[in-house]
Amino acid sequence: MDRFHAMRAFVRVAELASFTRAAESLGQPKASVSLLVQQLENQLGARLLHRTTRRVSLTQDGQACYERCKDLLADAEEIEAMFQLEASQLRGRLRVDMNQAVARDLVLPRLAEFLRAHPQLELELSCTDHRVDLIREGFDCVVRVGGQVDPGLIARSLGQMEQINCASPAYLQRFGTPRSLADLAEHRLVHYVPNLGARADGWEYQQNGETHSLDMPGALTVNSTDAYSQACLAGLGLIQVPRVGVLPYLADGRLVEVLAEFRAAPMPVFLLYPHRRNLSKRVQVFMDWLAGLVRPYVAERTPATR
Repeated sequence: MDRFHAMRAFVRVAELASFTRAAESLGQPKASVSLLVQQLENQLGARLLHRTTRRVSLTQDGQACYERCKDLLADAEEIEAMFQLEASQLRGRLRVDMNQAVARDLVLPRLAEFLRAHPQLELELSCTDHRVDLIREGFDCVVRVGGQVDPGLIARSLGQMEQINCASPAYLQRFGTPRSLADLAEHRLVHYVPNLGARADGWEYQQNGETHSLDMPGALTVNSTDAYSQACLAGLGLIQVPRVGVLPYLADGRLVEVLAEFRAAPMPVFLLYPHRRNLSKRVQVFMDWLAGLVRPYVAERTPATR
């Protein structure tokens, strides 16, 4: 039995609470993963997992073993990375999540050059506006724009993205250009919520250092950042959005900024990753590269949250 392979299999099963999902993430047959975990249990003389037809969960011994295995695997990766001095020698799989706008506007246009510099890396890129469970779904890091930082994770602050108010020329021709907050009574807002059914915020703005919200009607609510900007382009209402997400539309005149003095608060941008003593070299390199991409589009950084 290869102990490190067995520990890696056990950790993935524990994190995903499933032999099937762990096998998929490791690219191995389910039977092989099951055998590795069984061999590890036999080697340790302890039952690490409760197995039922519906779920897999850690025993008390399994929880203690899980914490130690995570540290051991992180240490092993760190030792291997110590001697990988050339970028081309970085190898392994990276699983990353970010919202659609960050992927589309910042990451994908530059990703080819990163992968050329690190040809032995394999990247799994999840692009969703829904909040993923970083631990259970096996992500190495995620980019989070706005929202709260999950407890138990390390948050590396990348700064704050400026938000602006936008409308399409066709919309302004129909409804007029708002010049004051009072004018918004004659306008409509495209609403964005992470999950449909949740209460949508109104028009947000800052005044005297405080954030305020003004209820506004809207015929459309979306849960996708792509749909949000596309709805504005289609003349369905006003939106409040990070400037970086609409730069091409502002440049070619398909969107126009309005009410610049009544913007929403800037949105914090974080890189989140699991609370581990050591990060693998490949994760560190990717996060540093990603921070460099974001840097031109964010304001001064805020202190990291731990």
